[in-house]
Amino acid sequence: MSLEELWELFPIVLVAHSDKWKAYYNEMEVFLKRILSGCPVERISHIGSTAIAGIWAKDIVDILIEVSENFDMESAAKIMEKNGFIRMSTETGRMSFNRGYKKEGFAEKVFHVHLRYAGDHDELYFRDYLNEHAQVAREYEALKLRLWKLFEHNRDAYTGAKTEFIRKWTEEAKRVYAGRYR
Repeated sequence: MSLEELWELFPIVLVAHSDKWKAYYNEMEVFLKRILSGCPVERISHIGSTAIAGIWAKDIVDILIEVSENFDMESAAKIMEKNGFIRMSTETGRMSFNRGYKKEGFAEKVFHVHLRYAGDHDELYFRDYLNEHAQVAREYEALKLRLWKLFEHNRDAYTGAKTEFIRKWTEEAKRVYAGRYR
């Protein structure tokens, strides 16, 4: 299937904030801790827009798993793949997986899981900053809503168009919360 066909089958759809996302995250966190119990997991975190109070988001729960730096990520990747996750990308020190994509479209529960080495967690700063600064969260929501229909069938363009905003506020958050996530 081409990228364009995938984007057609799995368009960007934003929905109002839902409390179910926290429950889905909690359920998946327990599952991930169980299947990765033999791996040196340092932290599992709910990230992305579903972790920001009150804003519209894609109905996809993003999760960040941080493992010890001396760990071979490939062994964790194999465990995840054996337990129903599809590897979407691999680059040095980073892997991403998804779960909940079906040939007919999205499942009820959809997850994007990011596997990284401990300390590669800028998303935690962005999440915290928006949760503690409602006006910035509303600005982010407004940006996402504007971009939604422009890039409904082009995830790369949608993500790219948010990058400057995310970078700006992540840097501010890292300044304000210096050392929060050591």
